[in-house]
Amino acid sequence: MKKLLFGLMMTLSLTAPMSALAQEGESSSGLYIKIGQASLKKSLMAVPPFQFSGAPGSASSGVAAGKTLFDVFKNDMEISGFFDFIKPDAFLEDVSKIGLKPAPGEAGGFKYDAWKQIGTEFLVRVGYRMTGGDLAVDAYVYYVPQQKLVLGKSYKGKSSDVRVLAHTFSNDVIKALTGQPASFLSKIVVSRSTSPGVKEIFVMDWDGANARQVTKHGTIAQSPAWSWDGRMIAYSAFAYHANQKTRNLDLFSYNLDTGKRFAVSYRTGVNSGAFFFPDNRHMALTISNAGSPDIYKSTLDGRTLTRLTRATKGELNVEPAVSPDGSKIAFSSDRTGQAMIYVMNADGSNPKRLTIAGRYNSTPAWSPDGKKIAFAGADPRNFDIFVMDADGTNMQRLTSAKTAAGTMASNEDPSFSPDGRHILFRSNRTGKFQLYVVGVDGENEHRVTFDNHEYFKPRWSPSFD
Repeated sequence: MKKLLFGLMMTLSLTAPMSALAQEGESSSGLYIKIGQASLKKSLMAVPPFQFSGAPGSASSGVAAGKTLFDVFKNDMEISGFFDFIKPDAFLEDVSKIGLKPAPGEAGGFKYDAWKQIGTEFLVRVGYRMTGGDLAVDAYVYYVPQQKLVLGKSYKGKSSDVRVLAHTFSNDVIKALTGQPASFLSKIVVSRSTSPGVKEIFVMDWDGANARQVTKHGTIAQSPAWSWDGRMIAYSAFAYHANQKTRNLDLFSYNLDTGKRFAVSYRTGVNSGAFFFPDNRHMALTISNAGSPDIYKSTLDGRTLTRLTRATKGELNVEPAVSPDGSKIAFSSDRTGQAMIYVMNADGSNPKRLTIAGRYNSTPAWSPDGKKIAFAGADPRNFDIFVMDADGTNMQRLTSAKTAAGTMASNEDPSFSPDGRHILFRSNRTGKFQLYVVGVDGENEHRVTFDNHEYFKPRWSPSFD
């Protein structure tokens, strides 16, 4: 994935450097928003319509590009959870008739007082133009209380890259205001229904756009996972074995740069639930060839295998999740009678039970800093997303929703964003399992996908880009 994005960035930079063309006046006085305090008080942001300037012949395509720019940026800002937005009917200036920069420095520019009167903290002003298939964007963010330019940058690329430009601007805004990176250029890998009885693996932007099917097994492909460099995925699929005339749940890896697929583990039985180690040379997975499903560590070619758990009474040890530093593995096991979350050392030693409540706890996921673990817990019938400290303390429920029929919905399969501020999950509250995100504090929940497909085991990419 990184190679693909690097190629795109190079294409854009041939037109003009994408992230630092016309920087001017970036604030160096400190942070405007402190992470952790935004939920107590959100900042008021004004985002007037983006202004188009260009040849009359490009007006139609320009309006379409401008709408995409605006919609993507606004959605990113809403998802960030840092802002409340001033309604356009509260604006005191006609934004279509004022410039992107303030008066009196710019003739016809906007007036800070007009925005201060309506409580604006951050004012976003964006202008764009199109020449043929090229798109140029001038973007500014002002801190109104101090009449200060926080961010001023120009972006250039092809009109087909409008979403990349918008997400890049969003990343720059969050970084300028908080000092921390954002995840708006990240990806999702997920198993998605394509026809009755068939699920394939798809990769898409974090916001559900640009979905691309990467498998064509024509059967059930499931449980995808990212390599830590974002260039490979692993997944399982019911592959046909001609010599046995049967299908088996095999584990594959797929290189997103080359499009090549490799069979990693195809031992009789279950070969599933893969999770890459940070060295990108090993993975943890569940194999049932020896009897009950157990967790193993494998090289990426599947030739070197080390057993990490050993079921003695028919119990299940499944869903391994390797910690960001590679030292621990969280997993689910029913060794005490009910499925609970456990953690063990990466070599399988010192297993420790983390959850003690609930009927069924599954699909553990580490936060990027390794300090928290999210999981899905059934209480008593439907699943909800919970998060806890990595030692099992300070547990918090993040989700609770009802279906249209009034029954409790299931919220499953959590995965942290690369910046650790959000959790991706699937929910059947609309009747089908769609994708949603929620803040790690359980606030600011948003739906990501809006279609008639069913989604399974979504995983947020570990990389920001």
